[in-house]
Amino acid sequence: MPAPMLNLSDLIIQHKDVTTFAELIALIRYRAERGERFLHFDIKPDFPDTPRNWEFQLESAFMWGDR
Repeated sequence: MPAPMLNLSDLIIQHKDVTTFAELIALIRYRAERGERFLHFDIKPDFPDTPRNWEFQLESAFMWGDR
């Protein structure tokens, strides 16, 4: 059975305590380290500090973690 897709919107909804892009990066690293396999960017994070290259930064955090 394939691993389920983790939607960015679900992650944000489930973690209302995350209020900055930096906190979202940390959460995504945590989830990737715990075995999440797929992340789908179905929405743009609506944080005041969300950078223009948010997709690249989230993908890097998911793929590479703290490396």
